Amino acid sequence: MEGARYFEVDYRVRTGDVDQEMRVRLDAVARYLQDIANDNIEATEFHSTDPFWIVRRTVIDVIRPISWPATVTAQRWCGALSTRWTNMRVRLTAEHETNRFNPEARPEGLIETEAFWINVNDQGMPSRLTDEAFEMLSSMTDVHRLRWKSMNPEQAPTADEVDLPDREHVLRSTDFDPFKHLNNAAYLEAVEDELQGHPDLVDVPHRAVIEYLRPIVPGTALTVRRVREPGRLLMWVLMDDTASGEQVVASTVSVVPLPV
Repeated sequence: MEGARYFEVDYRVRTGDVDQEMRVRLDAVARYLQDIANDNIEATEFHSTDPFWIVRRTVIDVIRPISWPATVTAQRWCGALSTRWTNMRVRLTAEHETNRFNPEARPEGLIETEAFWINVNDQGMPSRLTDEAFEMLSSMTDVHRLRWKSMNPEQAPTADEVDLPDREHVLRSTDFDPFKHLNNAAYLEAVEDELQGHPDLVDVPHRAVIEYLRPIVPGTALTVRRVREPGRLLMWVLMDDTASGEQVVASTVSVVPLPV
């Protein structure tokens, strides 16, 4: 919305953020989004009144890749909201530098993102925003009736219906947060592993959409099911359901080229 306020902070791109082509990875983008969310809430009084949020979906549009060395400028604002959840937009821009390891000039980086955040209470249940939080966030957007609609196919095909074999994804203790939930960035490490085999998607402007359906806790065994279609990669992260003894979908991913 014209003239709306936003929160801005700079982050330095580190070598741990980039792939072998020195491009910032999707999991690093997710960490930037987590960092600015934490920094944003700490800069307001809402770290006391509305402190608990979970991410239901993240959309990442890599329009022009960001690479090392560079400083990322992140701008965060509310794009839409309802009484219990919001779409938070974050724009990442970077003016690239050169060094002996990456001496070529590159165009400015641009990544646009949007994340569906749910406000929850200390029991993890969806909760109404305080009046003060709703007033502040609603001043940034005219869309005050945000509804959830999935962007990815939630139903995974059976193993017999896909051409690619399932792949195990091994988790580490460092992938989990203090609440014993898998860190959002760790999901995207599995996506980065898969994208190594699909350069036609990552070498052009592209969109990655990840939707989180179920929490993953330490000790969970994960299987990744993949389908490559013309112009689209689909992934389902599967985990064992102890109640039914069957595999259920923990998260879904799609990666598609953006129109140029």
